[in-house]
Amino acid sequence: MNTTRRGLLAASGAALAMPALAAWPERTVSLVVPYTAGGSTDVVARLLAPRLQAILGQSFVVDNRTGAGGSIGTAAVARGPADGTVFLVSSASNHVMYPIVAPGSMPDPRGAFAGVSQLADIPLALTVANRLGVSDMAGLLALLKREPGKHSFASSGVGGSQHLAGELFAMRAGVDILHVPYRGGGPALNDLVAGQVSLAFLNLPTALPQAEAGKVKILAVAGEKRSALKPDIPTVTELGVQGFAVRSWTALFAPRATSPEIVTRLSAAVRQALEEPGMKARFAELGAEAEVSTPAELDSFVREEFVLWEPVIRAAKVTAQ
Repeated sequence: MNTTRRGLLAASGAALAMPALAAWPERTVSLVVPYTAGGSTDVVARLLAPRLQAILGQSFVVDNRTGAGGSIGTAAVARGPADGTVFLVSSASNHVMYPIVAPGSMPDPRGAFAGVSQLADIPLALTVANRLGVSDMAGLLALLKREPGKHSFASSGVGGSQHLAGELFAMRAGVDILHVPYRGGGPALNDLVAGQVSLAFLNLPTALPQAEAGKVKILAVAGEKRSALKPDIPTVTELGVQGFAVRSWTALFAPRATSPEIVTRLSAAVRQALEEPGMKARFAELGAEAEVSTPAELDSFVREEFVLWEPVIRAAKVTAQ
């Protein structure tokens, strides 16, 4: 094959891999994170930004706009320019759960945003206090059913993934447990270790060191499948609680009116970045699993999440007050 033809084929392959770019303003692109710096959503955004800059040749920065359960930053992006200069790095708690818990706090994400790509999943782990004296799911369920209303579950706050995982577990398992909210997963774990609460759905990377030290017991993970971080831990569904699956996910969204060409180009760049071995390794260090999707797949997934969580939140009477 001559070099000219080889070059043409290479150029053609690159074009297929990275769709042609519509007019993208030559300005810095902001990835808005509606949470404070240092949390898992923020860390994912900060890992992604320099890789997108290298792939697209466009300057990217992370912009933390916090407050009101993430609704302030989310609303700012929804009402901001749809010219490819502002995107939202959001989570299950902020993008699906909080709008249901606090209606009117932000524009409905289903209409206000177009999906770009999923980014990461951080597994939740069903973790129990040692004082319960249970070593498996059967023992936990037997105890909770024998002593209804006497046990509590901790979470990092009202209306988030950890809280609603506990509510869904109670519904699907047919048990009566009291929610105790904390200001973050760390304080919740501390009281679980001390035996002040009975159980919690905590981020697996947070709970794992204490479990390995023998201070708490991890019984299961909350997702549809086992975690690559600890594949020996079964899922809640595997252990007999049917209809239970909770994903603590992070994803990238664009204002709805953003050019489809820009959304497609950015989605392809995200896929390229997250498939790099180095990025996968960095995510694994955080206890996160890199996840990618097409824009259409993400839009569909968000709608499915609303279908799952709306009845759970209504039945549990969860509000932001």
